[in-house]
Amino acid sequence: MKYTRQKNHTRWSAKLEKANDTQVAKERVDDKKIIKSTKRGDRGQTSLLSGERVSKSHLRIEVCGNLDESNAALGLAKAFAKSEQIRSIISSIQKDLVLLGAELSSTGSARLAAQVEPDHIAKIEVWIEDLQKEVPLPRHFIDPGENPVSAALDLARSVIRRTERSMVSLHEAGELERAEVLQYMNRLGFLLYALARYAEKLP
Repeated sequence: MKYTRQKNHTRWSAKLEKANDTQVAKERVDDKKIIKSTKRGDRGQTSLLSGERVSKSHLRIEVCGNLDESNAALGLAKAFAKSEQIRSIISSIQKDLVLLGAELSSTGSARLAAQVEPDHIAKIEVWIEDLQKEVPLPRHFIDPGENPVSAALDLARSVIRRTERSMVSLHEAGELERAEVLQYMNRLGFLLYALARYAEKLP
């Protein structure tokens, strides 16, 4: 009986040790998947896409942060939306904002492979016209909040307008030359206003 107990204890210890080894190995694999902070921004600086280190209070970083917030606000509106038309338009805009973010987080004369171009602006203008054929725009001030989708779109519009104002400041500081960037943002604010009014009329 004593021998049997000792043998069972040995087997149990071996299984436990094997389980512990498996867990340790799994934790080592999981550690490789974890992205850790570089801590390079702990002193209030960050890197541009083009490599320069600048203060996080730099106007260019302010613009990029506003673009990020704009994209997030649009994501909220998309999450609320059940209309595939609205979701499709928002997804297209979000892709454009990523292009703008890449361009504005870079300096120098190097041209990126993809930028917001006149075709992107024309796309926005077509949407604005098509939406107004569905729902004429009111000629008076509106109170946002008719439904969650329209409210989220109006919120995104206000963030986009703030982003546009920060881009104008960057332009006036001589750090934003391409006219297409400001043109796109100006049209985008108008589009979101029209899209919110369209969303108000949906069941």
